[in-house]
Amino acid sequence: MIRVCMFLLLLSGLPGLAAAYPLDGFEETGISRLEGYRLAQQGRVAGNRLPAGALLGQAQVQLHPAIAAGDLLRFSDAQLTAELVALLGADAGDYSVSLLDLTDPARPRYAEHNGLQIRNPGSVGKLLVALALFQALADIYPDDLAARERVLHDSMIVADEFIRSDHHTVPFWQPEPMRLLKRPLVEGDTANYWTWLDWMLSASSNAAASMVFKHVMLLRHFARSYPVSPAQQRAWFSQTPKQELSAALRSALQEPLARNGLDPDQLRQGGFFSREGKRRVPGTNSICTTRELMRYLLLLERGKLVDAWSSRQLKRLLYMTERRIRYASSPALSPAAVYFKSGSFYKCKAEAGFVCRKYQGNALNLMNSVAIIESPAGAPRRHYMVTVTSNVRKQNSAVAHQTLATRIDALIEGLHPAAASQ
Repeated sequence: MIRVCMFLLLLSGLPGLAAAYPLDGFEETGISRLEGYRLAQQGRVAGNRLPAGALLGQAQVQLHPAIAAGDLLRFSDAQLTAELVALLGADAGDYSVSLLDLTDPARPRYAEHNGLQIRNPGSVGKLLVALALFQALADIYPDDLAARERVLHDSMIVADEFIRSDHHTVPFWQPEPMRLLKRPLVEGDTANYWTWLDWMLSASSNAAASMVFKHVMLLRHFARSYPVSPAQQRAWFSQTPKQELSAALRSALQEPLARNGLDPDQLRQGGFFSREGKRRVPGTNSICTTRELMRYLLLLERGKLVDAWSSRQLKRLLYMTERRIRYASSPALSPAAVYFKSGSFYKCKAEAGFVCRKYQGNALNLMNSVAIIESPAGAPRRHYMVTVTSNVRKQNSAVAHQTLATRIDALIEGLHPAAASQ
């Protein structure tokens, strides 16, 4: 299974990893890399010390069902919108931003700029794969949370040809040498469903996302007979006509959206994240708007995304417990609990005097961020949510989103000066 090209790293050498899930979740979930990061915080192994906002336990990741119900536009605040647009400056036309201040849950304040601009969600679309999984579990086991937990903890998924091909690396904790192995997934890698979810959302692995979704389709088809053997998996995918597989894909990804009150014409994941997955099961296009992404986050916060148990698990999966990147890397957010997903895609074309660099495409430079911020973690005096998509060419979009995060946090702090002074 292990290839010569793998990289064996100490915990201190993880520059590209944006891991999630509370560090005390190892025993419950079986996500083994959590144990390595937990030991690093105790000084028992070498590793980065996390910011204060990343140290909440599972029990401290809470939903907020008391948030006032209603359509987002009901909470529109013209002054907040004007201040938000001013933060974007000359590049405002290339941004779409939705901002919801929930510090006073009875009186949310909403600001939006280009909220209906349709863009490709990139890796943010993995949130919809997660929704598809939790909806399938709830449909099969509506009154049995223990059964849902067993599926996630006990079902072992083996990487196969559906992972081809992906450059993202994922973490493997090795308890005997007390080290973390970080490398791309290869065929034959085996882990439980929780771990594949973590790889999909924390490391943003396209290979992991494709395996997660392949097994969503299997789960929906075999229901309480899932998990099934590799031979049964191969038989179903090889013997089912492609047209039927495509219909099953669309149903798995889009039905949960409509059932949870989301609009598939503003937010959808069209199919697999891997080339091989797309070849075997054709899908459709993927789209998002910041308004509909915000509605996703709001449903999650209120415990209404599938149900309260599913919403809480999704929020834990988005909780950042490693090096923060892009929007989440703002120093202003260090004390905050950050629940985060991002995605990027850039393309370059020949242009005199232009040098193509990461996140600085001149043909296309998409960067998407969704974040729930509770600051400071554990006893928040500021609670707000942000969804951003942008296409500002030739600029480092990761740095631009980090800067925007700093400015938005200051904006929200200014709305609640009494809380900030405590």
